[in-house]
Amino acid sequence: MRGLFITFEGPEGAGKTTIIQKLAEEMIQSGADVIVTREPGGIHISEQIRQVILNPKNTAMDARTESLLYAAARRQHLVEKVVPALNKGSIVLCDRFIDSSLAYQGYARGLGIDEVLAINRFAIQDLMPDQTIYFDIDPEVGLKRIEEHQGREVNRLDLEKIEFHYKVRKGYHALLDIFSDRIVVVDASQNIETVYSKTKAIVAGLVKRQDSVKKNN
Repeated sequence: MRGLFITFEGPEGAGKTTIIQKLAEEMIQSGADVIVTREPGGIHISEQIRQVILNPKNTAMDARTESLLYAAARRQHLVEKVVPALNKGSIVLCDRFIDSSLAYQGYARGLGIDEVLAINRFAIQDLMPDQTIYFDIDPEVGLKRIEEHQGREVNRLDLEKIEFHYKVRKGYHALLDIFSDRIVVVDASQNIETVYSKTKAIVAGLVKRQDSVKKNN
């Protein structure tokens, strides 16, 4: 039976990576077959594309070029890592996916959500996540966290003006209406223990339903 594809989204500094790592460690310890990955990246070719996209020196990059590069990295990542894992029945926890492109390039860059969605539907062949957990946080709070976290990479998007990051958040909020059946919101401004507890409960519910379906089949 196909595995579970769970993606995690949010503005810069929302704490996604920390939560995903902690969640994966606990799930693996309990015996679950879990794969952790990220976008852009996750496999060699996509990580190379990531370096181009997020390099702070590439300030001349056109918005459409940026969007196409993300879609290209996403396609290779799916074919080489995500789809094989799902076909094996694994639980895939992915740090960012298609919603990032829709919020960042579609809304914040002004390319249009529908237009960027069309590019990505070609890339993913309609393979959407079973559930997306969106960590919501005020951009100023998120960027301050990045400044205080010296071990975290500072990429080209982090260096955008604060107005851009507020547009990104508005873009995500627009997606909450469009994909209300798939995206669930967690308030990421709360302390890490609370955010983790709520995220863990959401994922546990998904796994429980998946196990129930397997038993009935």
